[in-house]
Order: sequence, then C-alpha cells, then structure tokens
Amino acid sequence: MPCSFILGDDDMKMILKQKFFSWFDRYEINDESGNLLFIVEGKLSWGHCLKIHDASHQEIGMVQEKLLSFLPRFELYIEGEHVGTLSKDLSWFRPRYHIDYNGWQVEGDFMGWDYRVLDSSRKEVAVISKELMHWSDTYEIEVFDPKDALGALMIVLSIDAEKCSRNE
Repeated sequence: MPCSFILGDDDMKMILKQKFFSWFDRYEINDESGNLLFIVEGKLSWGHCLKIHDASHQEIGMVQEKLLSFLPRFELYIEGEHVGTLSKDLSWFRPRYHIDYNGWQVEGDFMGWDYRVLDSSRKEVAVISKELMHWSDTYEIEVFDPKDALGALMIVLSIDAEKCSRNE
C-alpha cells in the first residue's frame, strides 16, 4: 500500500514514547536524532482508537480495536482505507499474533516485550524492543525499509493496546 510520505532510503530507528501525564493514550514517535516523525492520539471510544498523525499533524492512519471478538482484534487503516487486521492468537507460553497486512508475520519472545515482523519470505521487516526502565511505555522500532514505518508502527500500537487491555 503506497503512502503519501516517504521517510528515506535506509533503515531507520524510531523511538515510540507514551506521554506519562495524559488522559488518553498519546505517543510521540521520533527518529534517533529526536526529530518528530509521528504523533499518536487516543480518542474516546469503546475499545482503543488510536489516530496516527505525521509531523505536520495530518491524520495518516488509525488503529481501531474491535470489541465483539473472542480474542483481541485491531483493524488497521491508512489514509481512511482499511488495509489489514492484527489479532491475538490463542497460545500458552509465547504471545502470538496473526497479521492480515502485506503478508507479514509477527513473532514475540517468551515475555512478550520484543518482536520481529517478517515478510512472507521470512525476511525481517522490523525489530521491536520494549525498553523496561521508563515511567511510560517506550519502544525502539528498527525498520529496514522506511516505507514500512507506518505499518510497523500500527503493529506496535496494536500489541501495546492489547497488553494494556490485559493490564500488563
């Protein structure tokens, strides 16, 4: 799915940091140099509704939780168009998620803090690590092709919202 923004030609690291004092979910996503890339704001709704804005405050994406499903499920939107779904799979020891977006897969570690996003040929699209010693949720997201940055961000937001729903 083409986006109206391109961030560059090389791999990039994004730092997602949740605002500590906020009534609703609010995140700022910066590059390694501290430049603002995205702003995410939660909206009042049943379930999580996270609107993603670019640095110029234009809405470019959204993650919307679907409430009437057996396991957590999140719908992904880019520029108002439904592009995919992330849902939690039933698993015992490792968190597992099913992604219906670009043929991607996600694999998590035992504790559920670190993830790899893989394409259909099992090539890494993104590596996601949660930094544990912070007051608020902080993730480092390494994306190997900047055009995948928004998709990777939507996956991180979905997984974080699912964990938040379980009070983790």
